[in-house]
Amino acid sequence: MDYIKGFGKELFFILNEMAPYLLLGFTFAGLLHLLFPKKKVRKYMGQNTFKSVFNAALLGVPLPLCSCGVIPTGISFYKHGASKASTVSFLISTPQTGVDSIFVTYSLLGLPFAIIRPIVAFVTGLFGGIVTKKIDPEKTDPALQNNEKEEEMPLGFFPRIKEMFRYSFIEFLQDISNWLIIGLLIAAFISVIVPDDFFAGKIPNDFIGMLAILVVSIPVYICATASVPVAAVLMLKGLSPGAALVLLMAGPATNAATITMIGKVLGRKSLIGYLGAIITGALLAGMMIDYLLPSGWFIVSQHFGHMAHDHSMLPAWLKIGSAITLTGLIINGYVQKYINARKMSAVNDTTGGFSAENIKTIWVGGMTCNHCKANVENSIKSAEGVEEVSVDLTTGKVNITGKSINLDKIKSEIESIGYTILNNL
Repeated sequence: MDYIKGFGKELFFILNEMAPYLLLGFTFAGLLHLLFPKKKVRKYMGQNTFKSVFNAALLGVPLPLCSCGVIPTGISFYKHGASKASTVSFLISTPQTGVDSIFVTYSLLGLPFAIIRPIVAFVTGLFGGIVTKKIDPEKTDPALQNNEKEEEMPLGFFPRIKEMFRYSFIEFLQDISNWLIIGLLIAAFISVIVPDDFFAGKIPNDFIGMLAILVVSIPVYICATASVPVAAVLMLKGLSPGAALVLLMAGPATNAATITMIGKVLGRKSLIGYLGAIITGALLAGMMIDYLLPSGWFIVSQHFGHMAHDHSMLPAWLKIGSAITLTGLIINGYVQKYINARKMSAVNDTTGGFSAENIKTIWVGGMTCNHCKANVENSIKSAEGVEEVSVDLTTGKVNITGKSINLDKIKSEIESIGYTILNNL
């Protein structure tokens, strides 16, 4: 019973600490959604030059895309004109951080971590792009750059503000809510179950700890925001700050599915540049934190308020109110997802004015978020003869309407950006 009470107490505390910064981060994510649509991002990634690699790494740092969304997005950019080097740069820097995770890092780990994390993401992305450019040179085909339709943004101030908040607190929140909940639960569980100073007694030195965390982090996925409370609690149990940074860098940027897809689409040499940059960057940054920077910058108890009984700079009413608001928004996201699935099912059961022979249905596997859904929709809409596309994210069912649809070509395009065709009727 004491474990259950302790678990609930830790979960409530961590949620309170994160909620105000998450809400602020989501708001900035919506703003970036308006300012940097996909076509604009691709515009700065399209050449096989250092400038393109630099732009890709820089643009990737604040974008709120985790690994499940960044892989198909990055591959879509590559298929429509981005160079391999800039694509690798984007794939490295983007999932490691984002405006939402930067704010959460500040709330739980303090300002030094919040500053160092995006810098490391940018440097590793830049390094990975440069290495890929050297070991896997290519020529970019400019003809590919105009195949994708431009994203339509609403006109007018208030419609754009509405779209910003819709993206922030419905679409984007839906995308990360599962991982956010899992991260919170894991952090609270570790805090209650694992004894204090556990890692200090089990790991002989900080570098061995980094290697151990790296081995675990590479094949396993955890998103940039959800990894923060886990890293904070592990540091409270004795894990070194450098090893915690390795988790924050390698966990979001790599997983088995990501590695497989990059190798398949970009090739073995680009995969070597990708993994080499992440591993090298994470270990060097971890050693810099543990051996060069002042240890006082990375004392988690100074930022995890109840551990040192420090006074938080945010009032309790704001944190509790933010936690309640965030919880309500997460619940609303699941409700909206259920309602949309029901509506999509009803739409899919009708012909919408098209004859039966002009409606094709396929099932697509691997879609895990709204970014995945958008990538599949854009890929299909760019095919000749397609007039309408409806995608059910929950079931993977895709209805395609139009005349003279080349289904084999559509399947090939979908598979080329990292998804699988399960079957078709």
